[in-house]
Amino acid sequence: MNLTILAASGRTGLALTRQALERGHTVTAIARDPSRIPLDHDRLSKVAGDVSGPLPIDADSVVLSGLGTDTPGVLSAGAAAVVAAGPRRIIWLGAYGTGPSAEAAGEGAAVLWKFFGDRIPDKVAADTAVLAAGGTVFHAGVLTDEPAGPGRTVGLDEAPPFDLGAKISRETVAAAMLDEAENPRFPGAVALPLAA
Repeated sequence: MNLTILAASGRTGLALTRQALERGHTVTAIARDPSRIPLDHDRLSKVAGDVSGPLPIDADSVVLSGLGTDTPGVLSAGAAAVVAAGPRRIIWLGAYGTGPSAEAAGEGAAVLWKFFGDRIPDKVAADTAVLAAGGTVFHAGVLTDEPAGPGRTVGLDEAPPFDLGAKISRETVAAAMLDEAENPRFPGAVALPLAA
């Protein structure tokens, strides 16, 4: 498949890019500074791009986003730019306990306001734009930099209560997002990657 990875120089973006190449896909890796993508492959193109303007996204590609930020407005701008590019599909990384998953997460999700504060409305706006375009939004819990472990992906109907101790590696989340790109199970819906 032709995959476009947004924020490919970040920790989740790098995991997505590396695993996509390992699975045999052709990857366009977008980052503000492509020189920060420490991967080389004949099926990898590194491209400069910023969510504040049009993104270099091929309409035939599936976009996977590892975009994360401490600045309100960046995620919704990124989602708008990706949707405007009109790719085949969008698979977006969000946060469990926000927007559509807030009710399923239960009372424990209130702690997210301590971590994300004024960024939560931006996360919700980005998720809403992607879902409206028929994309899949992965609501992950607390991410770690541990190696990939066994995982499973469920819908909101099987969501566990929010738990800060229930961590999942970026590698496991990346694998789940790539599984969704290859075999869509949650188009237009929120999916939860969970450690097995």
